[in-house]
Amino acid sequence: MKNEILGIHHITAIAGNAKKNYDFYTRILGLRLVKKTVNFDDPHTYHFYYGDEHGTPGSILTFFPWEGIGTGRRGTRQVTEIGYSVPAGSLDFWQNRLEKNNVIYNKPAVKFGERYLTFLDPDGLKFELTEAKTPDSRVQWETKEVSKENAVHGFHHITITTNKMEATAAILTHVLGYRLQETEVNRSRFITDKVEHAAIVDLVEAPGEAVGHVAGGSVHHVAFRVKDEETLMYFRDKIVALGLNITEKIDRNYFYSLYFREPGGVLFELATDNPGFTVDESLEELGSNLKLPAQYESNRVMIEGILPKLS
Repeated sequence: MKNEILGIHHITAIAGNAKKNYDFYTRILGLRLVKKTVNFDDPHTYHFYYGDEHGTPGSILTFFPWEGIGTGRRGTRQVTEIGYSVPAGSLDFWQNRLEKNNVIYNKPAVKFGERYLTFLDPDGLKFELTEAKTPDSRVQWETKEVSKENAVHGFHHITITTNKMEATAAILTHVLGYRLQETEVNRSRFITDKVEHAAIVDLVEAPGEAVGHVAGGSVHHVAFRVKDEETLMYFRDKIVALGLNITEKIDRNYFYSLYFREPGGVLFELATDNPGFTVDESLEELGSNLKLPAQYESNRVMIEGILPKLS
């Protein structure tokens, strides 16, 4: 498993209100709050990590809830949709649940032979719940309102919208090891065979569409998964050789990462499996405590007083 991209590690998006975000993802979607921490560069802002029961890479959706940031605009040079995998036969449950909670949604449709349902979160971030062809073995988080018969497994795919897909497709195939699986109209599906789940990237080519604006309801970046730091640096060398700018290795407490902007304009991250989310909390305790990066621990009382209340 050396020197391979193992699908999607996590996706990071922007929200405009911490409490609304927390309530929506833990209650309505029924995800687990895997980690409650703060932005490394702005400790007065939360950084929420939501995922499956074990905080598995490929299930982790993270948010920077910057209060009052304003609403973004979907467009090109962006990740424009996040696809989740849900159990076969569960879309009726989800349609009823979204309607009951006044969530904007579209009725189920079919894409690449799979049924899916589209909805928007409170900030307008676009999601798809997909009944995947391949049975999903990831252990879901179960709540009183969302049982494992219906619960979200983790990521199914992401969609990147671009004016011209050639350069982004080249990064996916020549650097990250994806291959083109099939195309429907202007949507091309790329997949990696290295993992069973969180393995799909769709590129939608929209030549005349305007560039999007990243703010509330937008994806900030998508992180691709690698096993360890040695693999991380192998890919850094590959990206440097292409003449692209890429950061040095960064310690994010729960993984090590690199950031670079692919030629189509989307911010990509590469993130390791190690050390994982149980490095500072047990599996049972995940998300129960406010965990601060070491440099902010001495200011805990002040930070806790500034962060918005969640209950």
